[in-house]
Amino acid sequence: MKKSGADMSSSSWNISHSSSTSLKSRATFSGSATPGSVTMTSDRVENTLNLDFTPFETIHKWKRMLECDEFVGARRSKHTVVAYKDAIYVFGGDNGKSMLNDLIRFDVKEKSWGRAFSTGIPPAPRYHHSAVIHGSSMFIFGGYTGDIHSNSNLTNKNDLFEYKFPTGYWVEWKFVGRTPVPRSAHGAAVYDNKLWIYAGYDGNARLNDMWTIPLTGDTKQWEEIEQKGDRPPTCCNFPVAVARGCMYVFSGQSGLQITNALFEFNFKTKTWRRISNEHILRGAPPPPARRYGHTMVQHDRFLYVFGGSADSTLPNDLHCYDLDSQVWSILIPEADSQVPTGRVFHASAVIGDAMYIFGGTVDNNVRSGDMYRFQFSSYPRCTLQDDLGKFLAERQFCDVQFIVGGDEVKITAHVAMIAARSQFLRTKILAARDARNQHFEKIFGTTEVPFAERQMLEVKLPGAVPEAFEMVLNYIYTDRIDFRDPFSNKIVLLMMDIYQLAVQFFIPRLEQVCIQYLEFKISKSNVLDALFNADKMKLTVVKDYCLGFIVKEDNFYDIVMSQDFAALEKSLMVEVIRKRLNPGKTSIDMKADKSVGTTLESDMAVFLKTGGEFCDINLVLDGNVIPAHKSILAARCSYFQAMFRSFMPSDNTVNIQIGDISPSREAFNSLLRYIYYGDTKMPPEDSLYLFQAPCFYGFTNNRLQAFCKHNLEHNITFDNVLQILEASDRMNVPDIKNYALRMIVHDFTQVARLPKMRMLSRDLLLDVIMAMADILGDIRVNHQDLASISIHSDI
Repeated sequence: MKKSGADMSSSSWNISHSSSTSLKSRATFSGSATPGSVTMTSDRVENTLNLDFTPFETIHKWKRMLECDEFVGARRSKHTVVAYKDAIYVFGGDNGKSMLNDLIRFDVKEKSWGRAFSTGIPPAPRYHHSAVIHGSSMFIFGGYTGDIHSNSNLTNKNDLFEYKFPTGYWVEWKFVGRTPVPRSAHGAAVYDNKLWIYAGYDGNARLNDMWTIPLTGDTKQWEEIEQKGDRPPTCCNFPVAVARGCMYVFSGQSGLQITNALFEFNFKTKTWRRISNEHILRGAPPPPARRYGHTMVQHDRFLYVFGGSADSTLPNDLHCYDLDSQVWSILIPEADSQVPTGRVFHASAVIGDAMYIFGGTVDNNVRSGDMYRFQFSSYPRCTLQDDLGKFLAERQFCDVQFIVGGDEVKITAHVAMIAARSQFLRTKILAARDARNQHFEKIFGTTEVPFAERQMLEVKLPGAVPEAFEMVLNYIYTDRIDFRDPFSNKIVLLMMDIYQLAVQFFIPRLEQVCIQYLEFKISKSNVLDALFNADKMKLTVVKDYCLGFIVKEDNFYDIVMSQDFAALEKSLMVEVIRKRLNPGKTSIDMKADKSVGTTLESDMAVFLKTGGEFCDINLVLDGNVIPAHKSILAARCSYFQAMFRSFMPSDNTVNIQIGDISPSREAFNSLLRYIYYGDTKMPPEDSLYLFQAPCFYGFTNNRLQAFCKHNLEHNITFDNVLQILEASDRMNVPDIKNYALRMIVHDFTQVARLPKMRMLSRDLLLDVIMAMADILGDIRVNHQDLASISIHSDI
């Protein structure tokens, strides 16, 4: 799913360029009627104003910036890039012929290149060094130096230089005690006022040691860190990113151990964790392909990976890792993006809400001097899965009870969620409801029994394993599987039980998740148990995969010589031997097919349209009745949850308001789509109505408000600006009203000719006139220009 927006984590609405400043802007005078200028002649005034009206940056859009001229700095790769205040600083690298040690600067506001002022003795020319920012200084460590043209004096370094931005002064640090081995292509990070150096290449071997040194105080002594946990293999040419007290390492050159796993190092506990298979349990896309020479930066709750060399290709797609949901995704850029070509050994940094990428080696080993900007988004995350998962865990307002297994374990849930996601269970629920209605008819003579007197629906599942059914239930609500003990040896067997239920309940996507996870987890140590249970449970796909795994050349000897194989049932031994002697067809490929099955969002979208027979609450808007589902409303909105818990209306009817506003039917339909499946697509007019909805209805976060804000900021045009002006005035949203007024003045020639302009109220027309006055009053004209201008009295 595409992610988008600017940083909107706060519930307040501060629109850039409008709410925090006066409506005054600049206008200029010139001698010709050029676009964006005011031309004042002896008989008329042109209406085109240069108001310095800066449009909002389009999210997820690549934009090529000014290329660095050769006289400023050479094209390069293997360099470093850091961000300090409103500028990008580039140091070192190689231009294909020699190593560099120049320091060049790109001003983000002015969009211009220049050489950074410096004094003192800079580091020797080098590449594959590291650069980090701490306070008002940049620190350069290590790298590879020498004369690459003559192939002489080539060596790795372990020196540390500080560049002080306020003075432009270079100084080399001197150490006491042990120092890290000289290295290049390593990782560097700053945390807790310390520089942390990790792994790299020492000229003979790849490393995975870690060192740290304080960047404050008088002590200039390195300390080697004793690392715990599942640390990455020895590697080089990888990036690191710091977020939430941890350092993240993704891929890199690791020889035979190359991997595309993401590793997390906790600075406080000094412990590594390998993030490898979470995407499988969440039904998410896999990580980016293994690669080296790529970049990774952190912004908001995301890690962004771009470029690098991936198995001899240079991809230019942008991958994103969500630290909250722990899943990868590929960001699709806007259609009019100027997407950079694939490259390796480039460098990147973040300023504000944008990433800047500079240089690198592109096709045919050519060094690049390109600078590209990518506009991030920072919407609050979608809480649909979390909200529904929490609602299941709390077991509020449950209206169906499953009797599971031979011991008849009772597990409660919500009819609407089950019916939305499993046709098999929906049929069971309808059958149980019919049986209950027959009982009501027999006892009361009617099926219209008050809710308080209705017994909970019961559905029997005698063949299901209770623990596996709980896991399936959690998947139905959240689209993911969460094991209480992810390291348990029983997980493979439990996943087989889950797979069996997924097949029985016809949840194809869950089947694929189970298959993919089993393929990931089945190993020499557990394959025989998996084979035995797959045979017992008649899981043909899993059984065939296990047989194929056992007879592989690398696995067969170790498995058949084990004690577990000697204890295997004779019939299965025979099947293994026959499979070995006559492999026949290739084993069934258990890789997941992402095209199979449906997601939580897609199922809930369909259910909103087709789940009428399960509706149990009526929402009334301007006299119109809109049927809905109590459990879904309560799971997503604390407003409805509190209502249903304390004073549920006896007639199951709720009148809809958003504060003092009664939304339009179209706007309320947009709100329901958001509640049911997190949809945020809506026309700008609906956004105005729904801007206050997150606060009024008590959503988990202000994601909807953030999308409303973005929608209004980016979709007000001269065609709809008058409607937005009226609505924002009526609903008392001053920030967007000010923004609309500025746009009206900016596009006054077009807006003034709209029929809607004649229909504005007197007060709004006065607001428009005052906005014009504010802007025109800010015009500064020199005396010489005034002398040549005469204005008719009717202007």
